[in-house]
Amino acid sequence: MEPCVPRECELDPDNTGFIAVENFTSLVEHHELQLDPSKLDMLLALVQSNEEGQVCYQELIELMSSKRSSSFRRAIANGRRTLQREILLDETGLGLYKRFVRYVAYEILPCETDRRWYFHQNRLCPPPVFIAIVTIVQIIVFMCYGIMLNKWVLQTYQPDFMKSPLVYHPGHRAQVWRFFSYMFMHVGLEQLGFNALLQLMIGVPLEMVHGILRISLLYMAGVLAGSLTVSITDMRAPVVGGSGGVYALCSAHLANVVMNWAGMRCPYKLLRMILALVCMSSEPSFMAHLSGAVVGISMGLLILRSYEESLQKQCSWWVIVFSFITFLLFAIFWNIFAYELLGVQIPPPP
Repeated sequence: MEPCVPRECELDPDNTGFIAVENFTSLVEHHELQLDPSKLDMLLALVQSNEEGQVCYQELIELMSSKRSSSFRRAIANGRRTLQREILLDETGLGLYKRFVRYVAYEILPCETDRRWYFHQNRLCPPPVFIAIVTIVQIIVFMCYGIMLNKWVLQTYQPDFMKSPLVYHPGHRAQVWRFFSYMFMHVGLEQLGFNALLQLMIGVPLEMVHGILRISLLYMAGVLAGSLTVSITDMRAPVVGGSGGVYALCSAHLANVVMNWAGMRCPYKLLRMILALVCMSSEPSFMAHLSGAVVGISMGLLILRSYEESLQKQCSWWVIVFSFITFLLFAIFWNIFAYELLGVQIPPPP
């Protein structure tokens, strides 16, 4: 349940859009607002950082409703200088779920104040269901085809496997859903196991912190970029596997860890990074993985660095969106015209 924000007429009688710092400080200090401890810290820090004797009413609403806004980042920056609190690892008496939330905070977020904010405002609803649902569907589809073909490795060598309406095949590129649905098909048990393990270990914590919309957007952008890139660079090749989305998540997380190396508190981070890179480099379908990694390093890294901030207000976000749309339009025209113009002989679709 969201805290009740006092009516604007009570704090801003002249309807200027700003609240006097004296009124705002008195309101907060007398606990008329029922807030989480970390959110109360942010409000006090926002007051202390103001030099004009005013607080924007809209910033107050955004902060209290947990909306991502620039005011959060400014309050965080001031909070680092003025708020002296014990680090999250020192908190005792936590239940199992809260200990897991604390673990996720240290896995994903590089700043102690961000970790405390996430820990105090985290709610189980909505749960991180996107990655879990994708993984379950992938396992079910693999099991169905494994039973039907009586084959659990190198399923692509079976004609019936390639006849699936989910596989991307250049001969069926007019069926647009195949540019996405190929992520549910896998060559064999080893590819499925690798993708499922990585997307659960990395994707679920990312979704818990950054939300289902941002992480699903990142994952699906990696999937789409993977199939489109293969359709351009290897025009005769079919594609299966969800590695484009997995690489988008992994590369974004690894890049975020590297750029915030000193602040990240996840254990054995160097060893885990080396193992992840070794595993990622051992899979086939290089171009699909490369395109997923590019999406992760560009779009994904910006998303991960914008915790509790609005993406729409950042110029770099729109540059990335424009670049992705440009690539998308180029790939569409390529798939419509290039095959005929270049005289590419496509293997007959199964």
